[in-house]
Formats: sequence, structure tokens, C-alpha cells
Amino acid sequence: MLKYIYTRGGIMSKLMIFILFILFFAIFFIITVVLYKKKKYSKYKNALDQLDLSKNLVASIPISLELSKVEPIIKNEDLESKYKMWEERNDKIKNERIPIIDDMLIDIDTFLEKKDYESCSYRLAKTELEIYKVKESSESLLSEIKEITLSDEKYRSIVTKLKTKYRKLNTEYQNHKELYDDIQEAVALQLENIEKNFLAFESSMENNEYNEVVHIVKALDSMTSHMELVVKETPDLILMAKQLIPQRIKEVKDVVVEMEKEGYPLEYLNIDYNVTESEKNINAILDKIKVLNLEDCMFELRTILDYFDSLFIDFEKERLSRKVYEESEHDFSIKIAKTEKIVDELINQLDSIKNNYEMKEEDFETINNHKKNLVVISDEYRKLLAKLETHSTPYSVLHKEIEELTVRLKNLSDELDVTINSLGHMYDDEQRAREQLIEIELFLQNSKKLIRSYKLPVISEKYFTELSEANESIKEVIKELEKKPIVIETLNIRVDTARDLVLKLYNTTCEMVKTARLAEASIVYGNRFRTSYQSVDSNLNEAKKLFYKGNYKKSLDTSLSIITSIDKGLYQKMIRNYQ
Repeated sequence: MLKYIYTRGGIMSKLMIFILFILFFAIFFIITVVLYKKKKYSKYKNALDQLDLSKNLVASIPISLELSKVEPIIKNEDLESKYKMWEERNDKIKNERIPIIDDMLIDIDTFLEKKDYESCSYRLAKTELEIYKVKESSESLLSEIKEITLSDEKYRSIVTKLKTKYRKLNTEYQNHKELYDDIQEAVALQLENIEKNFLAFESSMENNEYNEVVHIVKALDSMTSHMELVVKETPDLILMAKQLIPQRIKEVKDVVVEMEKEGYPLEYLNIDYNVTESEKNINAILDKIKVLNLEDCMFELRTILDYFDSLFIDFEKERLSRKVYEESEHDFSIKIAKTEKIVDELINQLDSIKNNYEMKEEDFETINNHKKNLVVISDEYRKLLAKLETHSTPYSVLHKEIEELTVRLKNLSDELDVTINSLGHMYDDEQRAREQLIEIELFLQNSKKLIRSYKLPVISEKYFTELSEANESIKEVIKELEKKPIVIETLNIRVDTARDLVLKLYNTTCEMVKTARLAEASIVYGNRFRTSYQSVDSNLNEAKKLFYKGNYKKSLDTSLSIITSIDKGLYQKMIRNYQ
């Protein structure tokens, strides 16, 4: 029973919590909806207030005030006509378009009170667009009216600055009139036209002819700016066209005459043609200057002057190229003569070389290619000298050509050196083989003398085998040397083989004689111990037998094995005595 009560109480507690949660959520939802609607209303209300403020600002644009300033200065029909048109436009804005905007704002307010936000949103956008249009019309009308009301102050300020600029130009011209040469009349006439425009400006301002004033002021500004350029640049243009460039042309012609006398070919520069064209261009520029048309005149004259200045660089380049060419050509003539002599000698000796030494086909082809390449270089060198004699090619070009030929000749000389060194190695190898043959034969003789100097009871077969091989190898060397042509590669192999075999024989001979002498000496030395030691007597007898059989190494080992037990330093003594 108690358990049932507790269970029922728990269910009631959970139900109360659920109900409270539902109530809390409902209250929160209601508050959120109310706040959202209030915020949305405030948003549209603020937008409406902002449009109302914008409408009031447009309505307060002081068009009527500016119109009142126009009325007293009306002195011609054109201005009167404009005044009436401005009044009509102003009345339409004030009496038609502004009231329409007021009605649109009231309409928006009505829908806002009804909470019809969708209709409000559309009408707000439409009203904002209408206010913008009215604002543009009002500001445009005010700008047109101010163009008249502010004309007097505006244009008089502009013209005052133009008059100041004009006086400076006129003073500058009058102080340096002599620099303007034969265009003084044109400059004076243009200055007079500017003065006439100043008078026309005053007359138009007096009669309030503002349409004319605008054109006159623009004309004055253009004419004054143009005359500022004329007064500033014309003296320099005349100086360049009549003095600097003609003087530079004269200097160029003088240098051309001098260099042509010295043998410099300058036709490639086309100086005569360019001088003629430059003089034509200068005359055309002077004609333009006379009518005060300075467009591109300074650029064209500077281009002409720069061209004639650049010619002096070309002249100096030719002088330097000639100096370098003459030095290079002198060195080249010596080198090519030397190379031709070497190649001719090589060709002349080719038959003798072929008879003496075996050569590969590519070796002959290489030598022939050297000859062909040298002939080509020689032909081009002769053509280059012909160009020099006819004065048809500038030294700057000749300089490059002789440098190219020098490089090609240098490469040919290097290749020729390799070929000559290869042929020289054949001769060197032959001479070295003959020298080594003498040395090898001397070693062989020394080996025979050594074997005869000590009368050995028996000489091993190894010695005679090596002797036979050494003799045969020497014969092979002699055969190779007697062949014509000699195959150098085979000769070198034969010499190396003979040298190795003779050295081997010599070493074998020395070792055999040395061992035999040491064996004999040890037996002789051991004889003194025969009577005292029975073992020494028997070992020495064995050693003696081995000695006479030719087994010198074993004989030495047998005698030493017993004697060193008595005299431990015997072997070292024998070695010292032998040496």
C-alpha cells in the first residue's frame, strides 16, 4: 500500500513539471511574437520617418531664393526666356511633385497602422525612388540657375587669372622679341586677339550675355595656354632648327670628308640621304612654327638632333673597329701562313708516314679535312681583303668577320695540334722501343754473365725455359721494328712483353746464384763442426748431395737447419757477407 502511494506521488510530480514546462514555453513564445511584431513595426516606422526627412530636405532646396537673384539682372530675351522656364519647373516641383510624395507617405502610414507590412515595403521603395527623382530635378534646376547667379564672380575670377598669365606672357615676349625671328608678327597678332577677347568678355558681362561669356572664357583659356607654350618653346625651336642642327650637319659633313680621305667606307650610314631628308623636315617644321602650330615640333627636332649626335658615336666606332681590325688582321695573316706551312709539310710527309707507320683510314680523312677547312678559311680571308680594297664594307663589319675567322683558325690549329701529336707519338714510340730493346738486351747479357760467373754444377730447366722465352720475345720486337709500316700498338705490346720476360729471367738468375752461393758457403762453414757433431756430418753430407743435384734451396735449408742450432747468427752473417 505504501509503495503504491509513493508511486502515485512520483507520477503527480512529473506531471506538474511537464505542465510548468508547457506554460513556460507558451509564455516565452508569446513574448517573442510580441517583441518581433514590435521590432518589425519600429523598422517600418523608422523607414517612414527617414523618407519624410528626405522629402523635407528636398523641399527646402533654395530654388526660389536663387530665382529671386536672377530677376534683377535680366537684360535680354534669352535670359528672360530661361527665367520663365525655371519658374515653371520650380512650380511643378513645389505644387505637384512634392504633394504627390506627401500623399504617398500618408498612404504608407495608413498601411503601417493596419500592420500590412507587405504593402508598406512596396510603397516605401516606390516613394524612395520618387524622392530621389525629385531631388535630382531640384539640384539640376538649382545648378542651372547658379550658373547665371554665380557667373559674374566665377568668370571674373577665371579671367583675372588669365589676365595675369597673359601679362607675364606678353612681358616675356616683349623682353626677348628678337629670339622669335620671323614669327614676331604671328605672335603679336595672336596676343592682340587675346586682348580683343578680354574686351569681348567685359562687354558680354555688362550685357549679362552669359551664354557668350562661357565661350569667350573657354577661348581665352585655350589661347592663353597655347601662347604660353609658344612663348616658352619657340625660341628653343628656332635655335635648334636654324643654328644647332645646321651646325651639327656641317660638323658631320666635315668629319665624313676627313674620314673618307683616310679610307673609311661610310656609305652604309646613308648620310647624304638623311641630311637631305632632315633639311626638308626642318623647313616643314619652320613652316608650322610660323603659323604657331608647335605640335610634335620639339619631338621631331630632338629626333633629328639625336640622329646627328649618334653619327659621331658611329664614327668613333669605325675608328676603333679599324684599329682593332688592323691588329687582328696582322696577327691572323701570320697565324694562317704558319698553319698553311704546317699543313703543307704534313701533306708532303704523309707518304713517308704511311710507309713507316700503319695508320687508320680516319686518320687520313682527318688530315684531308684539316686541309679542306684551311682552304675555306683562306678563301674567306682573301674575300675579306677584297672588301677592304674596294671600300665596300665598314670596319665594324670587317672587325667582326676577322674575329670569326680568327676563332675558326684557332679551332683548326687546336685540331691540327692533336693530329700532329698523334703522329709524333708514333715516332716517339718507335724510338722508345729501340732504346728499350737495347736495355732489354743488356739485361739479358747481364743474366748470362751472372750465370757464367759462378760455375753451377746444375742449371735448372726453369732458367732455360725463361731464357728461351726472353730470346723469343726480343726477336719479336726486332721483327716489329723491321716491318714497314710499323704497327705501333703491336710494337708496344711486344716491347712490354720482352721487358717483362727478361726481367723475370734476370730475377730468376740472381735468385738461383745467390741461393747456390749461400748453400755452398754454409756447407764450407759447417765442415768445422763435422768431427764434433755426428748430426752435423750427416746433414752436411745430405746438403752436399742436394747441392750437386741442383736443388740449391733445399741444400741451403738442410745445412742451415743443423748449423744454426750451433751458431744462431750464421744466416745473418752469410747474408751480410754476400751483400
